[in-house]
Amino acid sequence: MSPNAMAHDPEQATVQRVTALASPRELAEAQRVVDAAEQPAAPWSGPRTGPRAQPGKHIAVFAEDLRNGGILGVVDGVLEAAKVTGWSVKIFDDVGAPDLRLKLLASALAGNPDGLVIVGSDAHSLLPGLEPFAARGIPIVGWHVAAKAGAVPGTPVAMNVSTDPLEVARVTALAAIVQSGGHAGVVIFTDSRYRVAQGKADEMAAVIRACSGCTLLEMRDVAISRSEETMPRTTRALLAQYGKRWTYALAINDIYFDYAVPVLTQAGTPNGALSMLSAGDGSESAFLRIRTGTFQTATVAEPLNLHGWQLIDEMNRLFAGQPVTDYVFPVHLVTAGNVGADGGDRLLYDPANGYRDIYRHIWQRP
Repeated sequence: MSPNAMAHDPEQATVQRVTALASPRELAEAQRVVDAAEQPAAPWSGPRTGPRAQPGKHIAVFAEDLRNGGILGVVDGVLEAAKVTGWSVKIFDDVGAPDLRLKLLASALAGNPDGLVIVGSDAHSLLPGLEPFAARGIPIVGWHVAAKAGAVPGTPVAMNVSTDPLEVARVTALAAIVQSGGHAGVVIFTDSRYRVAQGKADEMAAVIRACSGCTLLEMRDVAISRSEETMPRTTRALLAQYGKRWTYALAINDIYFDYAVPVLTQAGTPNGALSMLSAGDGSESAFLRIRTGTFQTATVAEPLNLHGWQLIDEMNRLFAGQPVTDYVFPVHLVTAGNVGADGGDRLLYDPANGYRDIYRHIWQRP
């Protein structure tokens, strides 16, 4: 990875400066993409047929830190859907600790599950722990376990449920360009331990670099599991280093902003001086910040509960000996203008497209 792609030392900055403003054509194209992503949820475009719910299944859910609102939201969706299919679920949470992952996977395997659902962990890094599941013929599906949706090459993961991570990143960066009028001074936060996170960060950086009037100040590598302890001092350091040049913060997850906002408030930074936009996942705190106008202006919210239902459906297809759907839900940008729609009144993005009833129909469950 080039120095311009990432600041390896947390105390070092990678700066790219330009002086020209973005052209009207650039801004118009960015506005078109952003407007489309802000539209209310479209009618259901996913599967409408499939096998009935396979009876009596027990699944293990391996979660990469339930303190992460996105991961928690998906697990909640899995539990809701599994109740409909009549399956039992056991959850294994590694609390973001790398040394616990393989141990917990071994514990999950010892419970003789019929299937394994991975939520938020990189499939390739888990490979030594996944191979024993594959050896026993236990199907595996996951959420945000690779850089692309679909089967994960080189692993036994049959389906990675996700929106398109690169499109999520592109929409997020374009929204910053639109909001700034084409001259955003940007810091990007990522967690390079995860391919999907680094892929999103690299895409956001590429979009900002392509904006002739924008400045990519730095890409900062902060482990999500350590964001509570790291982000306060990181935010103070960035404020001291860049001052008023830092006008936009982009991140691969809302959780970074949970711990940056108190520092900005303590520093007396006006809400309008620094805008925050996240390329996932649409946490409750993100919705609150957007609704109250507290620094965060957008999040590309994942349909977390829907994705939980999709994980159960993909697993059910594998149990029935059928292929997965490869369905990818469209990207949705939450801003102050639409934050109350599609579940926003409950501080989440829950598309009003009838997906629960559709899956119940597919599974032939009441």
